[in-house]
Amino acid sequence: MDVYLVGGAIRDKLLGRPVREKDWVVVGGTPALLEDQGYRKVGKNFPVFLHPDSGEEYALARTETKTGSGYHGFDVYAGADVTLEEDLQRRDLTVNAIAERADGTLVDPYNGQQDIRDRVLRHVSDAFREDPLRVLRVARFAASLHEFGFTIAPATLQLMRHIVADGELSALTPERVWQETEKALRTSRPDVYFATLRECNALAIIFPEVDRLFGVPQPEKWHPEIDTGTHVLMVVEMAARMTDSVAVRFAGLVHDLGKGTTDPQHWPSHRGHEKRGLKLIRELCERLAIPNHCRDLGLQACRFHTDVHRAGQLRPDTFLKVLEATDAFRRPERFEEFLLTCEADARGRAGWQDSDYPQADKFRAAYRAACTVDSHTIQATGVSGEAFGAALRAARVEAIARLNLRDRPPG
Repeated sequence: MDVYLVGGAIRDKLLGRPVREKDWVVVGGTPALLEDQGYRKVGKNFPVFLHPDSGEEYALARTETKTGSGYHGFDVYAGADVTLEEDLQRRDLTVNAIAERADGTLVDPYNGQQDIRDRVLRHVSDAFREDPLRVLRVARFAASLHEFGFTIAPATLQLMRHIVADGELSALTPERVWQETEKALRTSRPDVYFATLRECNALAIIFPEVDRLFGVPQPEKWHPEIDTGTHVLMVVEMAARMTDSVAVRFAGLVHDLGKGTTDPQHWPSHRGHEKRGLKLIRELCERLAIPNHCRDLGLQACRFHTDVHRAGQLRPDTFLKVLEATDAFRRPERFEEFLLTCEADARGRAGWQDSDYPQADKFRAAYRAACTVDSHTIQATGVSGEAFGAALRAARVEAIARLNLRDRPPG
């Protein structure tokens, strides 16, 4: 058996990036040989084994033949006669089709090193179009490697469009779509993922609620970028600058979905978009099996982001209403994520990227003030039930009122 380090580990080493995972390919091996050496089989669709000591994945070299639709429609052959070059040929991109021998020398039959130097994401072969998941993977790599200046080769982008046009994306399961999307949301430029999906016409298939925002105008006074879709991608980019939280980045993506349902005769105004967007978020999250914590933060940001933007004009009882509705007293960590989403929304506008956002600090101050109210003192007065709740809210409103958070008129 010959064992080679393959894929992303080689690519990242050549780029000077930290290597987080190592994948290995075994040429000339069999399942029996690996199991005799203590490897544990874990692959269902093709033979993958875990190393008995490191736990890293070792896959037998294999070829794949397209037999049906989707990314499950393949016959896999992993005989001992499969060569390394044949195994590398089935991979998606040339930058991921490089192998390293035990002595450190590289095997690069598809010129992946040159594409790394040229900063190009290029498909290995026309077999690329047989797997619809590769549309999402290439978009994710475009996001992950954007900081290094990578772009997608025109021919590869065209193949991605063909996959979409052939209806192949319908074969993707919600779990795989979210898995790739979550990985993309963790990159330094998640907005590039969604922009790439739109460029190859996949956004309208996978995230139609987001795609619908492009071409929808907003008031230029508040949104110099005008286009709502452009604004949303700017918010996602800003959220990525501000936090590693996947939930915040996702909430930034969906916070304005309601604007896609505004009657065009009312453009560029979008009155009531906050409430209209809630149903769209719920439908999107149910369709793609998106985790509840992402869904809930998206719903909160959609419903209340404009309240936070107007913090300087709010009454104390409105501050408390938002605090209660966002469950700030029981979930202060998520409340902070909510405020970060609102700030990303405010700064995700042309010319506003480096602006301060004092509105979030007003809400933080209101939260701290409300937390100073001692519920035990109120209970000691003998009130209970609804009367206790009313007394607690009244005390919290009074504590917030003492802060005098309203903006003072100029002069």
